[in-house]
Amino acid sequence: MIKVADELPEAARQAVVQSYPLDLPDFSEQLDSLAALAAQICDAPIGLISVVEADRQRFIGRSGTDLSETPRDISFCAHAMHQSDCMIVPDATTDQRFADNPLVTSGPEIRFYAGHPLVSREGAPLGSFCIIDTVPREALTDTQRRGLETLSYAAMALLERSRVEQSSALSKKQTKSEIDDLVQRFN
Repeated sequence: MIKVADELPEAARQAVVQSYPLDLPDFSEQLDSLAALAAQICDAPIGLISVVEADRQRFIGRSGTDLSETPRDISFCAHAMHQSDCMIVPDATTDQRFADNPLVTSGPEIRFYAGHPLVSREGAPLGSFCIIDTVPREALTDTQRRGLETLSYAAMALLERSRVEQSSALSKKQTKSEIDDLVQRFN
């Protein structure tokens, strides 16, 4: 488990977020499957994998909702990503942070939220892997909590793999371009 870096400046965190290729088609299907499995394990109607950007949270994996993003200022995941462990909100209507939140007072009418932070290898908080229910609950079972944690690590492994593959492809392209330039000079 990678620990969230203490007091990472937001600009540095955003640079790390932008280093991930988040719009790959095969990628979203894999993340959607993980989100669906989390919802199933936790007996919840919604499973989400979010990345918190400057002004919004984007759902790069989702199950049980058509929402693709929400404003960052109403994001539960923006809170969860800074935790060292799973953040649980048993009843959002009674939690001062969220009671007046539009996601609570209107659709999807969040009551229960459980989100495990997604943390880059540098320790940058990226977002959260969460499940949402429309009825309050006390907590997740130990099995559900471990399942959500394990799936969040699987999601991060996919994210890191895609980042490494993109970086490798860019390096290969740059090297080829440099070789082509050298060949041009000496011919």
